Amino acid sequence: MRVSVEDVREAAERIAGYARRTPVLEVSPGLVLKLEGTQHSGSFKVRGGFNRALAVAELPEAGVIAASGGNHGLAVAYVARVLGVRAEIFVPEVSSPVKVAGLRALGAHVTQTGAIYAEAYEASAKRAAESGALEIHAYDQAEVVAGQGTVGLEVLEQTGGVDTVLVAVGGGGLVAGITAAVDGRAHVVAVEPELIPTLNRALEAGGPVRVEVGGVGADALGASRVGAIAYEVTAAAGVQSVLVSDEAIVEARREMWRSYRIAAEHAGATAFAALRSGAYTPAPGERVAVVVCGANTDPVTLV
Repeated sequence: MRVSVEDVREAAERIAGYARRTPVLEVSPGLVLKLEGTQHSGSFKVRGGFNRALAVAELPEAGVIAASGGNHGLAVAYVARVLGVRAEIFVPEVSSPVKVAGLRALGAHVTQTGAIYAEAYEASAKRAAESGALEIHAYDQAEVVAGQGTVGLEVLEQTGGVDTVLVAVGGGGLVAGITAAVDGRAHVVAVEPELIPTLNRALEAGGPVRVEVGGVGADALGASRVGAIAYEVTAAAGVQSVLVSDEAIVEARREMWRSYRIAAEHAGATAFAALRSGAYTPAPGERVAVVVCGANTDPVTLV
C-alpha cells in the first residue's frame, strides 16, 4: 500500500491541464506558503479526485461517489462536472453550510447523514455497492494519495527546494502524498488539532487507531482514524507529528487574513498554527514551506 515518488510523477502528468499549479507566497525570508485555497473547488482535493477518475479506463454510468467532510466532496463534484458524469456525495451533519451549498451549486446529489465523517462514509460505501458508481475515497486510495502528492512536487520546483514542509492532517492523504513526493529531499512535519490526533496516536500505537473527533477543524480534518496508506508512508519516512490547540488554529487563521489577506478555513490554517504557536520551531536558516490546504470558509468569520 505504499505510494512512491514515481506514482506522484505519473499523477502529475495525468492531471496536467485539469488541476491548477497553485502559487507560493514568500511571507518572510525562508518561509513560503503554498496556496492550495486557490485550487479548483478551494482545496488540494481535486488533485487526487482527478487522478483517481482519470486512472480508470471508463467511468461507470452511475458516475462517481464519495464521502466527505466537505472539501473532498466539493472536489469530486467539480471533477464530475468537468468530466460530464454524475456525482453523489455523502457528508456528515457537522459539515459547513458553505460547503454543502457549494456541493449543490456544482450539481452534486447530496446526502447529509451521520454525526461524523466515519458514519457518512459507511452510508456512502453501502450506496456505492448498490449503484456501481466509482468510489473516490477522501484519503485512503493510492491514486488519491498520489494525486495529492503533486502539491509536494510543485513546492520543490517553485521554491528551488526547502528544508521542511508543514502539512495539516485529517485522514492523511495529503501528508502521505507529499512525503512520497519529496522522497527524502525535505523533512515533513504533520500538524493536527489536539482534538483530532489521528496520525499522532497511530504513530504512538504502531498502527491506525480510532480517536474522538471534535473542535474547530472537525468539518475538514474530521477522520476518526488515519488511513492505512498514510500511516505506512509516514511511519516509514519518520515524519514528525505535532499537535496544536483550537485556540492556536483560530488565531493563525486570523493572522493569515490580517497580515497576508489569505482567506483560509480552520483546517487550512492548522499547519501555520504550528509555527505561530511554537509547536514547531525552525532552526536558524531553515527554509520552511507551509501548505495552506483549503479556503472554503464563510468570509464574514475571518475577523
